[in-house]
Amino acid sequence: MAKRNSKKLALAFFLAPALALIIFFFIIPTLLTIWISFTNLYNWKIDRVKEFVGLQNYKDLIYFIQHDPDVEKVVKTTLVFTSLTLLVNVLGGLALAIFAYLIDERVSLSFRLLWILPRMTPIAVFGLLWYYFFYGSELGTLNSVLLRLGVIDQPISWGSDPSVQPWASWLIIIFVNGLVGVSFGMVVFYSAFKSVPRELIVAAKVDGATTWQIIRHILVPMARWHLVFVTVWQLLSLLTTYPHLFVLVEWGVVDKNYGTTWSLYVFLTAFSKAVNYQALAAAAAVILVIIGAILGLIVLRVMKFEEMIQPPRGDV
Repeated sequence: MAKRNSKKLALAFFLAPALALIIFFFIIPTLLTIWISFTNLYNWKIDRVKEFVGLQNYKDLIYFIQHDPDVEKVVKTTLVFTSLTLLVNVLGGLALAIFAYLIDERVSLSFRLLWILPRMTPIAVFGLLWYYFFYGSELGTLNSVLLRLGVIDQPISWGSDPSVQPWASWLIIIFVNGLVGVSFGMVVFYSAFKSVPRELIVAAKVDGATTWQIIRHILVPMARWHLVFVTVWQLLSLLTTYPHLFVLVEWGVVDKNYGTTWSLYVFLTAFSKAVNYQALAAAAAVILVIIGAILGLIVLRVMKFEEMIQPPRGDV
């Protein structure tokens, strides 16, 4: 009995810091957000947090989605941005990790450091870089290159020209965020590949396996846990990310409506320069949390996470 109690105390001791962080930085803010979503809080008038309005904020959101073309564009942008950037981050990270694993270790180190630079670069600096790259005159790097190559006759205003919308804005935000997110998958997958016993690779080569066969039958299957983790993590991250998008939208690199995802819409609704409608933003945030939880569970189910956590049966 004493031994069992000591194990419980040890377990509680090691879990307490993580549980405290979850409670104070996730559960409590989530509960406060849910409560605010049922109130009439705006312009930070705290006294209005006591004005219970029921589901009115959620009804307003549904009405905006159905009748406000700007909000409808936000929904479309969220779907396109999340789905396509997820593919870039997961598959791109996997491809980069495979390439880094197959090349010489010294070259691989420089290659991985190069791809980590976008994640290490401050958001404002990174956004400024792409501001000048996509600048809508001949001074912009992209326009300058395309003009010199004769691809275009006059500069394109990538963030405001209606003839290239919405895909110009969508491709820009996918590209910029993909450069940041793809490095995460590369690091995780590369660590998975390095943990594969070298004997398996050597034995496969001795048996005549090609590089593609080694990738398909050894490296990728051995990284299935990491594949599930990166996919779910990136999905939830993309649903809630907005810093890079905020910089691109504020500086006019992309069209505001086609560069604003649901998470950025929540931020702008709560902290806009005009009316700060925190209650409506809270309702939108609650919907985002619910959608994220549902999509996360669906991805885990599709990727057969339950089968992966079953105890091994061993040889009979």
